[in-house]
Amino acid sequence: MNVSYISGAHMYPEIMVVPMREELTRVGVKELRTAEEVDQALTKQPGTTMVVVNSICGCAAGRMRPAVRAALQQGVRPEKLFTVFAGQDLEATERARSYFTGYPPSSPSIALLRDGQLVHMVQRSDIEHREAADIATELKSAFEKYCSKPVTA
Repeated sequence: MNVSYISGAHMYPEIMVVPMREELTRVGVKELRTAEEVDQALTKQPGTTMVVVNSICGCAAGRMRPAVRAALQQGVRPEKLFTVFAGQDLEATERARSYFTGYPPSSPSIALLRDGQLVHMVQRSDIEHREAADIATELKSAFEKYCSKPVTA
């Protein structure tokens, strides 16, 4: 039996992942720890929302989290920022992934939703062999395309 899928089980001691969680929460990304929190945050929400599926792996540490932090330093960014932690917050992660229609589970990954619909996805395969700066550039481009507020005359 795979212990990671037992309700309430964690793959790693929580003390190990605290710094990995804080790397995103320090820049304003809100953690969603339960399936209910995910549904409240993502169900039919207007505007733009980024959901980061965090992970303990090296590509999350060296590429994904630094890329997210860099992309968020610019002016145009999603209105809402959330994260779930794969292998730790199992039900929240599974529920978040249910919103990423057409994509298999992937950790780490970054989803961008607009008005509740997935508009851009960065999966592990898009992360693990690229530099953080390149991933950040992709995120910034997606933010500019989907997150810019219309100019009113």
